[in-house]
Amino acid sequence: MVNMNKARQGFTLIELLVVLGIIALLLTLAVPRYFPSVDSAKETILADNLRNTRATIDQYYGDTGRYPDTLEQLVEKKYLRAAPIDPITESSTTWILVAPEDGTKGGVSDLKSGAPGNDRHGKPYADW
Repeated sequence: MVNMNKARQGFTLIELLVVLGIIALLLTLAVPRYFPSVDSAKETILADNLRNTRATIDQYYGDTGRYPDTLEQLVEKKYLRAAPIDPITESSTTWILVAPEDGTKGGVSDLKSGAPGNDRHGKPYADW
């Protein structure tokens, strides 16, 4: 004869379905807020990388009287620890390098993101 007072082993199917339903409800509330925050963080990092690299290019120009020929030259001369990474493309080779008007003064006076598409406000990344 089976002892009915003994503690139950495991969960019933109904209990598991209720828990899974609660988890699904919480995910439907959390996931739509997660992905826009990731995009926002990438855009913030892109703006910061552009600002810092442009300031470093200006500092190099102030020190040497000419612009660097490449971004790698800034790394070689210890102006940067490493070439900046475009967080949208997740690469350091997709930058659009803008040459100075006077071509004899170097090769990079500015840089822009090479990422395709637009930011959250509709502005193309290449216009940043």
